[in-house]
Amino acid sequence: MRLSRFFLPVLKDAPSDAQIVSHQLMLRAGMIRQEAAGIYAWLPLGFRVLKKIEQIVREEMDRAGAVELLMPTLQLADLWRESGRYDAYGPEMLRITDRNDRELLYGPTNEDMITEIFRAYVKSYKALPLNLYHIQWKFRDERRPRFGVMRGREFLMKDAYSFDIDEAAARKSYDRMFVAYLRTFKRMGLTAIPMRAETGPIGGDLSHEFIILADTGESAVFCDSRILDLPVPGEDVDYDADQKPVVDDWTRYYAATEDVHDAARFESETPAEFRREARGIEVGQTFYFGEKYSRPMKASVTGPDGKEHFIHGGSYGVGVSRLLGAVIEASHDAGGIIWPDAIAPFGAGVLSLRPGDAAVDAACNTAYEALVKAGKEPLFDDTDERPGGKFATADLIGLPWQIIVGPKGLAEGTVELKRRATGERESLSLESAIAKVAG
Repeated sequence: MRLSRFFLPVLKDAPSDAQIVSHQLMLRAGMIRQEAAGIYAWLPLGFRVLKKIEQIVREEMDRAGAVELLMPTLQLADLWRESGRYDAYGPEMLRITDRNDRELLYGPTNEDMITEIFRAYVKSYKALPLNLYHIQWKFRDERRPRFGVMRGREFLMKDAYSFDIDEAAARKSYDRMFVAYLRTFKRMGLTAIPMRAETGPIGGDLSHEFIILADTGESAVFCDSRILDLPVPGEDVDYDADQKPVVDDWTRYYAATEDVHDAARFESETPAEFRREARGIEVGQTFYFGEKYSRPMKASVTGPDGKEHFIHGGSYGVGVSRLLGAVIEASHDAGGIIWPDAIAPFGAGVLSLRPGDAAVDAACNTAYEALVKAGKEPLFDDTDERPGGKFATADLIGLPWQIIVGPKGLAEGTVELKRRATGERESLSLESAIAKVAG
């Protein structure tokens, strides 16, 4: 993509109501624009990152055996009445009446609807285990939407739902999702700590929030710092095998959010040198809720004994849009965003310091075309902006690699290559710089 043809409305300063770094940088980098309180338009740069995060989530769900579908944003109120959640959910639910006086709601989650879909088609235990997921926009009418995409009213979420014949099988499904979450966040350059958490309106008696440590986190968390050194399963993880040993390894150290924190237990289980109290950002949550939805909604299957069994369910959410804010909170500096390579909007930048100079234009075009061919999705800054402005923009939007081409360097047979994450700069031949980035 050539910057002269791209829509990148960067701002010199963030609006005064942007309180945290991720909100400020997303606005300054031209990633989002607020259209209403807690509701944002995703501009091209932000949308590119959003789609990359979404794809990683999708790949890891598919790898773990989940099957993708798509449910609507609007749901019938009667479904939620059937499950018993309609009145209990609270004012965060946006309730709607259509022209025919049908009561609808803008879905904040989908346990009720997916249970209705399941019971319509699945009748035998032979179809189990089953895990269905979608990536869909949600709406929760937050009383005080704030912190940009971290606490918005409209947000993109991956929610998966498992169905099993009994509790033992359901816990195996839970463990698979637990491991899939570890892998998902690791691929984004994040260390997500699974912490015991409240189940809230989803229900059930088993839940973990996956928390990213950050100074601007929304809540206090308490953990044994040794959990940060645990290994995450690799691509060769066998989801057909029992994942309980991995889950046991990751839950043997104390880790809890403030709403379930037990100070006495923390002190008794964790040596003083490993106790860590910090702020955290929730990026995902897993729930096992047993028969909470299947019983009132009569979702059952015929078991191997010939009898009807209410299915045991679980749900698993990832805040796809929230992850952009979490990554930025965890990875930025005074210059702007430092994206992990896997989710950077562009894999590299080619910065022309003198557009119109024949030698500079030729070198930039060579680098740009080579990086396109290598699949690096480069952004070519071919604008007439001054060099200082180009450097500032490249750092602000977080271009991981920057090939800087100017007439002085070319006269000496070199270009400058900058690595955004470290700030390291080196002078190389054009061919060597291309090869290093294309890697």
